[in-house]
Amino acid sequence: MMTSATEMTKPEIVNGINVDELKALVGGVAADPESGATSWRVSTQWQGQTRSRSQVDGFGLAGEHIARPFTIDIDEPCELGGSNRFANPQEHLLAALNACMTVGYVAQCAIRGIELESLEIETTGDIDLRGFLGLDPAVAPGYESLSYTVRIKGNATPAQFEEVHAAVMATSPNFHNISKPIDLSPKLVVG
Repeated sequence: MMTSATEMTKPEIVNGINVDELKALVGGVAADPESGATSWRVSTQWQGQTRSRSQVDGFGLAGEHIARPFTIDIDEPCELGGSNRFANPQEHLLAALNACMTVGYVAQCAIRGIELESLEIETTGDIDLRGFLGLDPAVAPGYESLSYTVRIKGNATPAQFEEVHAAVMATSPNFHNISKPIDLSPKLVVG
C-alpha cells in the first residue's frame, strides 16, 4: 500500500500549537471575514451567600454553535462576606486577561517558529472598598489601573520577543477589552 505525500507530512507543531491549522485559520478569515465572526455568552446564577456559578454552553463561530460545556464557580474571601471557596470576580478578571494574553504569546511565538521554555504573566491592581461599598462616590468601585509583567524565555532574541509583545498588545481580545471602554447595555427583568 502506498502512502501519499499528504499522509506522510506531519503538521508543524510549535509550543503545542499546530501552526498549519493556525495559518489556515488566519488565511480563512482573511479570505472570508464572515467566517471569523464569533459570539460569546455566559449565564450566571446566584448560589447563596456571595457564591455564583457561571455556565458556558458554547460559542458561535460564523453563525454555527460550537458546544463547550463549562462551569465557573465564584465566591468572595471570608473577609468580604464570602466563604472563600473559589476565586472572586476580580481574580477571574485578572486570570482571564492573563490567560488571553498567554494564548497570544504562545500563538505569536509559534507562528514565528519561536520555541518557548517558559512564560508567566503576573497582573496586579488595587481596589478601594469605599467605592464598592458606596461610601464615597468619588472613589471608583473597581480597578483604576492594572500593571502586568511578562516573563518569557525561549529561543528568540530580545528584539523578537519585543515584536511578539507588541503583537499581543495589538491583538489580544482581553487586553483590548480591559484597556479600552466597552459599551455595556444593561437590561433589568424583574419577576
